[in-house]
Amino acid sequence: MSQSNQSGSAPLAQTSKTLRWTLGFGAAVMTSIGLVLLFLLTQATDNREMYERNYARLFALNVVVAATLLLVIGWVVFKLLVRYKQGRFGSRLLVKLAAVFALAGFVPGMLIYVVSYQFVSRSIESWFDIKVEGALEAGLNLGRATLDTLSTDLVGKTRAVATQLNDSPDVTAGLLLERVREQLTVRDVILWGANGQMISVAGASKFEINPERPSTQQFRAARSQRAVTWIEGLDESGATTTSRARIKALVMVPRAGLDMLGDARFLMVTQDLPDTLVANALAVTQAYREYQERALARDGLRRMYIGTLTLSLFLAVFGAVLLAILLGNQITRPLLLLAQGVREVARGDLTPKAVLQGRDELGGLTRSFAQMTQQLLDARLALEHSMEDVNAARENLQTILDYLTAGVLVLDAQGVIQSTNAGATRILKLPMAAFEGRKLSDIEGLEEFAKSVQRQFDAFLGERSEHGLDHWQQSFELGTGRAAGTVAGLHEDRLLTLVARGAELPAHARLLVFDDISEIVSAQRAQAWGEVAQRLAHEIKNPLTPIQLAAERLEMKLTGKVAPPEQALLTKSVKTIVDQVDAMKRLVNEFRDYARLPAAELRPMDLNSLVTEVAHLYSGENVNVPVRIEIDVRCPKIRGDEQQLRQVLHNLVQNAQDATESAGRSGVAYSVLVRTHWSTSSGRVRLSVLDHGMGFADSILKRAFEPYVTTKVKGTGLGLAVVKKIADEHGARTDLSNRVVDDVIQGAQVSVSFATVRATTV
Repeated sequence: MSQSNQSGSAPLAQTSKTLRWTLGFGAAVMTSIGLVLLFLLTQATDNREMYERNYARLFALNVVVAATLLLVIGWVVFKLLVRYKQGRFGSRLLVKLAAVFALAGFVPGMLIYVVSYQFVSRSIESWFDIKVEGALEAGLNLGRATLDTLSTDLVGKTRAVATQLNDSPDVTAGLLLERVREQLTVRDVILWGANGQMISVAGASKFEINPERPSTQQFRAARSQRAVTWIEGLDESGATTTSRARIKALVMVPRAGLDMLGDARFLMVTQDLPDTLVANALAVTQAYREYQERALARDGLRRMYIGTLTLSLFLAVFGAVLLAILLGNQITRPLLLLAQGVREVARGDLTPKAVLQGRDELGGLTRSFAQMTQQLLDARLALEHSMEDVNAARENLQTILDYLTAGVLVLDAQGVIQSTNAGATRILKLPMAAFEGRKLSDIEGLEEFAKSVQRQFDAFLGERSEHGLDHWQQSFELGTGRAAGTVAGLHEDRLLTLVARGAELPAHARLLVFDDISEIVSAQRAQAWGEVAQRLAHEIKNPLTPIQLAAERLEMKLTGKVAPPEQALLTKSVKTIVDQVDAMKRLVNEFRDYARLPAAELRPMDLNSLVTEVAHLYSGENVNVPVRIEIDVRCPKIRGDEQQLRQVLHNLVQNAQDATESAGRSGVAYSVLVRTHWSTSSGRVRLSVLDHGMGFADSILKRAFEPYVTTKVKGTGLGLAVVKKIADEHGARTDLSNRVVDDVIQGAQVSVSFATVRATTV
């Protein structure tokens, strides 16, 4: 039993172990991720570059972990709800435990989350002063205003000097540009043509091979707005010098007089910005940029803290639900095992049940239940083994009963058939198995037999205590012919003689055993008649010859010595005596032939050939009742004595012709039919002779094969008796019945069934 329990609990223990390992691994992974996030958050607080570099990763990791925890919690809740809706045992307890632990983890966690959220938001906001941010913005605006002022002043001066170049040709523009440069105190002055080609330059750019040319958009803006300025050197990130910080003004030179069709020229003036101004502007810009970056980092840091707090809340809820499930499984697993075991036992499944190896009371309860189930299984196996033995014994007994030649019926006290065997069906020629559950007296044709059996049992049970009897025995005669109106459904019309024995079985059941002794009775009668015939032949034949000789001698002595009237009387009387003596001799010879019928010499022979040969003898034109044959060419050879079977055919054909003539019928329409038929089911060849006579009366039909039973006026009644005796010598079965058509007897049929050569050699 312990082995079976261990085998039954092995899968459960393996599953539980796998579940514990999975949950432990998941909890370890989540804890590791939380610690990593806390470490990264701590490092990022003090290291802005590290925080900026890993912000996206930290944020994505927080989102992934939070989504995973949400999915896990949702899946656990869904499984719990499905289990609850299915009404599975322990689902209510698990739902309650999960709800309690989830609330225990969620409510404090939510409180801490709200407080921490407020603390983090206000703490981070306090790290940045609003006044500083305003001062930086004011300084940045001041610098922008200063640059705008310088640009406006440079544009005004450039426009003023541009009017000096409206009527100067391109060739002399260089000297004028030098004066303009000195007048404006600027870095470079360059005169550009309409197509962007440089006409003249004054200043440091003259030493450059390709001075920096304004862009097409700048030329277009100068043409449309008459003047445009821009600043170079301040917008470049990471600038460390101020040598390139300058203001450039591009002004369209007005045309002189009415020269509206000439090419436009542009004057570009480049002025270096003061180093102090450039340095202050760059410092303010850099400070403002860093402040904005830190402000951006402030929002990200706030989100990171809030995300970490949210993740911590999810971890707390997940841990609470996980703890509820683990604890609930520990509590409900034994109950689930017991509930499943109870359902299996209710269904009849007594296989070994799984047990828990824990030392608590619930584990002990599962072991006790498994032990009880094992004991029930052992009891069932013992019962099944006993039932198998009983069934085997019953089957053996039924097999023995089926192969018994005697018929066996088991009746209850009211005469209801409880069981039968094949012998009863074979003897009574009735489907006795189909009548089980019915009274024997309700079966058509067995009413009198049932009443006689009931009387015998009543007498036996009344006298058993007085005489110490254990059974009774009695012979019965049953008529089995349809014409007799007795046992229905039989194809044979004969008298059935039974010897029955009865005894009482346990539970007031009654055993009825009977044998068919009809053949024995018939053989005894045939033997008795043979002895009678032999004795009559011996006793009668001896005085017949002296009687005949005495009558003939008396006629010889008295002939011629008496008067004619007396002579005629003498002759007539002597002739009568001689004729009667001859008739007596013929009768005695028939007795002798019946009593001294020689033993049959059985050899393989063709019955069809014998039937054809005998039928040919009755095919004359003057025959009143002709003979017609139907031959089954499939008939194999039989083992028989040809001479005796020829005598059988002659007797049957002559009897059929006599019966047809006695009924006043003749001609081809009323021919005697001789038929052979091969039955594959029984493996026998059947010879049948059918006539068109009046049939047999009930009293004759039951005893037709006995000697001296006949319906003929001049018959001796030995024809069918000889046929029966020869058939018995051949191991054949003889049947005699009336042919009934529409409840009218149309003649008789005699059949003889022979075993084939193949059947006898098997």
